[in-house]
Amino acid sequence: MAEYSKVAPTPLLKDELDIVIPTIRNLDFLEMWRPFFQQYHLIIVQDGDPTKVIKVPEGFDYELYNRNDINRILGPKASCISFKDSACRCFGYMVSKKKYIFTIDDDCFVAKDPTGKEINALEQHIKNLLCPSTPFFFNTLYDPYREGTDFVRGYPFSLREGVPTAVSHGLWLNIPDYDAPTQLVKPLERNTRFVDAVLTIPKGTLFPMCGMNLAFNRELIGPAMYFGLMGDGQPIGRYDDMWAGWCMKVICDHLGLGVKTGLPYIWHSKASNPFVNLKKEYKGIYWQEELIPFFQSATLPKDCTTVQACYLELSKQVKAKLGKVDDYFVKLADAMVTWIEAWDELNPAGGKAVELNGPSKSTK
Repeated sequence: MAEYSKVAPTPLLKDELDIVIPTIRNLDFLEMWRPFFQQYHLIIVQDGDPTKVIKVPEGFDYELYNRNDINRILGPKASCISFKDSACRCFGYMVSKKKYIFTIDDDCFVAKDPTGKEINALEQHIKNLLCPSTPFFFNTLYDPYREGTDFVRGYPFSLREGVPTAVSHGLWLNIPDYDAPTQLVKPLERNTRFVDAVLTIPKGTLFPMCGMNLAFNRELIGPAMYFGLMGDGQPIGRYDDMWAGWCMKVICDHLGLGVKTGLPYIWHSKASNPFVNLKKEYKGIYWQEELIPFFQSATLPKDCTTVQACYLELSKQVKAKLGKVDDYFVKLADAMVTWIEAWDELNPAGGKAVELNGPSKSTK
């Protein structure tokens, strides 16, 4: 029986996981997360004005990188890291040396389940990542590895071992992750439905990945988690996480890796301004009608056996096909290559990790 209890109690992975937080403000929200986050190492990526001092509550072990640090560490390759956009969080993925990453936004608070118990989102993400996914055949009882469920009648025994899980995509209570037009027509809508389920997203199926409550196995899929060129100087915003999700999913499907969505929930506390969002999104809303068919039809050659090779091949296809949609995608394709070059410089295969000499600001 595929009982999830075999992996319980959930390993804490405190020496194998970094928490990445992009921010422009003091991180008071960490007080709510202290019982769940304090034993982990934080990587804080400060967006905007690098002279602003970001205050972090006492007792957390962290490194903080601002734009000056990014420019110093990456040099000319810093051009691939977005400015004045939460897409800058992917710099934290690059400089981490841990196996797993959990990333969360600073307006996301601890949610409660229907019984009133506080949800340890990080623990659930770890559970999702440590048990297999089933992308090749859908199980109607959802995740067969959770306690109290199994594979249903008719599920092929040859597929019951599953595949490694690369990404765990969590959801949100309260403020839903809507685009600007939906925000405008449903300004008071709140998500109050707690669905106790984890699903593997099937092979060949894309989804709109949200970066505010997300975990992944950095060793399996890290180089594909590039959040693109967004924000200052770019014609588009708020598509950073979705771009990463589409690229990642094509690569996971090619390499036989799994992606899960559902639990855990966080409490999304603040709705962003729909008029500001519309200004950021309007080109993306138009372009996505071209983007989705592109990713749905994208195929990678068999000799692409690493994430980096897959990503570089995808960048060529982005330039050749999406470059016809707008010149922005030519620039983005070049940035995808730069991202991989920078990733490999900081994370040499089989080599010693590069010493960043970053501004570690530990308050343990």
